[in-house]
Amino acid sequence: MIDLNAMSEKRPKVSIIIPVYNSEKFIVETIESVLNQTYNNWELILIDDASTDKSVDVINSKYNDESRIKLITLEQNQGAAYARNMGLKKMSGEFLCFLDSDDIWEKTKIEEQLVFMKMKACAISFTEYQVISEDKRKTKAIVRVPDKIDYSGYLKNTVIGMSTSMIDLGKVEPFEFFNLRTRQDTYLWITLLKRGHIAYGLKKSLVKYRYRENSISANKFKAAAMVWHLYYDLEKLNFIRSVYYFSFYAINALLKKWNISW
Repeated sequence: MIDLNAMSEKRPKVSIIIPVYNSEKFIVETIESVLNQTYNNWELILIDDASTDKSVDVINSKYNDESRIKLITLEQNQGAAYARNMGLKKMSGEFLCFLDSDDIWEKTKIEEQLVFMKMKACAISFTEYQVISEDKRKTKAIVRVPDKIDYSGYLKNTVIGMSTSMIDLGKVEPFEFFNLRTRQDTYLWITLLKRGHIAYGLKKSLVKYRYRENSISANKFKAAAMVWHLYYDLEKLNFIRSVYYFSFYAINALLKKWNISW
């Protein structure tokens, strides 16, 4: 593997954005997975979305002296889209990664993905990931990814895991998240791929995705309704095209749900 840390002229700064909301149970493990990265030229921006637990206290007590970690606190709960947009305004890196506050990165995630993106000369990449239970006692098979995916392909299969993504900001026009309470990540990829970008899949599991039974994303009926809203109302696909793409989405979502049913 190319040692990016030893090649100063090829060591771009990577910004990592984590929206935090009542995450005291998992946030330390998530942050530690960033601190343990083999690639060290990064900044971590945490946006606390008015948590009512001790998330802020935990972060401040453990990481107050780490200069690469910045904590922004919001006075009112605004949702993940607003929090991520705040992070976009505060970041200073050349590459951008998103990480959910309960997911875990493998220690080579940034390094391997940077090398992959340089080899592919691509604007967007994503990796495979392994699903784990909330307490990490159970794991499921790795969620595989295609070699690449475009706008049409993504509408059929929303396969890009948010915590697995990386964006080369020098190759992507400015963007922000649409203010949705759920599926704002799905709509981001729809928006960027619609511009003509192609996302490339790194066929190695570099992320552990924590599946939580009571999370918003675990409710597939609500998720499906929101995806239909994205296709028909926001993307303005006509009814036939919406049904066409939604049918593929539903099949892939059911397969994924079946694969992670404990």
